[in-house]
Amino acid sequence: MCSTGSTHSAMLQRLPLCSRLWGVPWSSGAKMHPRFTRAVSQAKFPVTRSPGKSFAHRSELRHAKRIVVKLGSAVVTRGDECGLALGRLASIVEQVAMLQNQGREMLIVTSGAVAFGKQRLRHEILLSQSVRQALHSGQNQLKEMSVPVLEARACAAAGQSGLMALYEAMFTQYSTCTAQILVTNLDFHDEQKRRNLSSTLLELLRMNIVPIINTNDAVVPPPVPNSDLQGVNVISIKDNDSLAARLAVEMKADLLIALSDVQGLYDSPPGTDDAKLIDIFYPGDQQSITFGSKSRVGIGGMEAKVSLTWYLVAKHLITGTVLSKKCRPTVEQQAEMARQGGRTLASLLPEQRAEIICHLADLLTEKKDDILAANKKDMDLAESSGRLSQPLLKRLSLSSAKLNSLAIGLRQISSSSRDSVGRVLRRTRVANNLELEQITVPIGVLLVIFESRPDCLPQVSALAIASGNALLLKGGKEAANTNHILHQLTQEALSIHGVRDAVQLVSTREEVEDLCRLDKMIDLIIPRGSSQLVRDIQRAAKGIPVLGHSEGICHVYIDVDASIDKAINIIRDSKCDYPAACNAMETLLVHRDLLRTPLFDQIIDMLRVEKVKIHAGPKFASYLTFSPSEVKSLRTEYGDLECCMEVVDGMQEAVDHIHKYGSAHTDVIVTENEETAEQFLQQLDSACVFWNASSRFSDGYRFGLGAEVGISTARIHARGPVGLEGLLTTKWVLRGDGQTVADFSEQGSMKYLHENIPIAQKLFKLHLTSGQQEIR
Repeated sequence: MCSTGSTHSAMLQRLPLCSRLWGVPWSSGAKMHPRFTRAVSQAKFPVTRSPGKSFAHRSELRHAKRIVVKLGSAVVTRGDECGLALGRLASIVEQVAMLQNQGREMLIVTSGAVAFGKQRLRHEILLSQSVRQALHSGQNQLKEMSVPVLEARACAAAGQSGLMALYEAMFTQYSTCTAQILVTNLDFHDEQKRRNLSSTLLELLRMNIVPIINTNDAVVPPPVPNSDLQGVNVISIKDNDSLAARLAVEMKADLLIALSDVQGLYDSPPGTDDAKLIDIFYPGDQQSITFGSKSRVGIGGMEAKVSLTWYLVAKHLITGTVLSKKCRPTVEQQAEMARQGGRTLASLLPEQRAEIICHLADLLTEKKDDILAANKKDMDLAESSGRLSQPLLKRLSLSSAKLNSLAIGLRQISSSSRDSVGRVLRRTRVANNLELEQITVPIGVLLVIFESRPDCLPQVSALAIASGNALLLKGGKEAANTNHILHQLTQEALSIHGVRDAVQLVSTREEVEDLCRLDKMIDLIIPRGSSQLVRDIQRAAKGIPVLGHSEGICHVYIDVDASIDKAINIIRDSKCDYPAACNAMETLLVHRDLLRTPLFDQIIDMLRVEKVKIHAGPKFASYLTFSPSEVKSLRTEYGDLECCMEVVDGMQEAVDHIHKYGSAHTDVIVTENEETAEQFLQQLDSACVFWNASSRFSDGYRFGLGAEVGISTARIHARGPVGLEGLLTTKWVLRGDGQTVADFSEQGSMKYLHENIPIAQKLFKLHLTSGQQEIR
């Protein structure tokens, strides 16, 4: 069945379904997954929807009218299993009430009565025991009190009223009314009772009341194992998973949301070694899955969720066709394919990796017409939609000149790649016959996410190939056609040495946050796009390092000793050559003594001719009778023909200003005073610091790196334009002859030498099949 591309749904979304009933995940936090709240809450109201129409894509979830939300025991229960997780529950209630007040029809299937009742009964038992023991045995025995095992049905009876009172109190805060309905399996076997239940629910929904539904655990018999697995056309109500599925069928719901405390469906119990998240689940795959124990506080579990999904399939409430095994791989599968291909790529000779890159450069020129035709499709779609600004359209556009420059850059990378992987950085004689080497190795699997920049794909691919890294690429949908053909050419080049899978293009609907959770498969994330994209990725990637910069607030400081011609040319180029670039000037700092001088007048005239809008900083505005619009923030990346202008008293104040308001990207001083320039270069703590040169030189190609994967403002690993060297790490290789640490103890016979050995470069080739290393 076709998948909408989710990678961590707790239930239905974990299956390959295009559905009218769909599940979204709950994470360990207190809120529903943001994709659900975004997708559903963006609709314009009132919501209208024809019953029986299936959703084909995730974007259509916003049209869901009738929604069943299932809260499992593990979601609403505290970690100690006694009582409810009130903060988490309150957050969910808030979101359900928001959707209800938007005009949707919300139904909640909830667990929690047993946990609530368990807390209540434990309190009563402990209170009763303490009174009795205080009367008969004295205080010393209070510490020995124990709570007997509590029967679940008694806990449910004690907890139902309290659970409902809690829901009512929470929903009242949002002016939303609730009603309680308790059901058992028998209520669905009796036709009259089924009609009565449906009638009651419909009437409550008509009156804008949220039904709170639960199995009547106080009287329900223990579930019969596998009683509903004899045929998928019948599902017995033995837990709230099956209840939610049955209600969704009876009420013709548009959407079923099953919240769980795990990321999704795994091939073995989550948390065990080698447990893998499954994106697509085939009918015959159930035998290959090892389901874990039931929920720690409930009777459902993931196996129940899989069963209810097949029930919904059988009832034709989830539609679609079964995919063959040749369907598009999941992103996890792509990451694994890339890692295996990357290991083979790293084992190639440097000349072979260089040959791949040269072949890709040749393909860019040979297939130029095909590339430009695909790019024209993207440009036409972008212009007709009107969604992209002019700077982004410029980034999206390719030309013959751009392709030629790309090819030149790739050949530069090819030349520099010959001594990259396996280069010996340090050699030490630790002791006699014990030698240590530090050598360069690939980082592993890179994930590069880029927006509106199809030229980024061959650049980053070439750098990954040169450094022996596997690569996952996620481009913006606005460049889908161009990215597709460029990736095809990249894989064609890789194929000459049998490493086609080392570079993968993620073209499914996985969102950035889904990719950022693959911490066991991805070693480094490199975002290429807007500052907002970079910030979002830095927040989402909790377990994976992110290399990049969130903003490019670049400064140009015009010193009192600046040359007029140099100042004019550098300002023009830094701001006007490519205003959308991250290395474009955003703030112009001018020495106070230059105000009302010919140099200052020429700067203003040039900016006016170039149609650059000036925003005056506070000090600059104080000098003017009629000033331009005052800047709202001195920490602004305009990305357009706009800039801030501010006045400073000298070089030191310029440095202080940049440290306070800059982003440590690229900053420039224009001066003929060498001493002033050197102080600026030494004191300023930015990734790139220039003297009498445009900020636009901050670029991997212009630095002679061939290309770059991005510009980093981080303090560790790589900084500034990140080329081939920034995609390498190191490992230590120790060659001995049976030595042990005990040999170097006071009673041992050996002594440490720690002598530096001159490096006569040797490149290492790793033979993956045998696991042996050979010096080449």
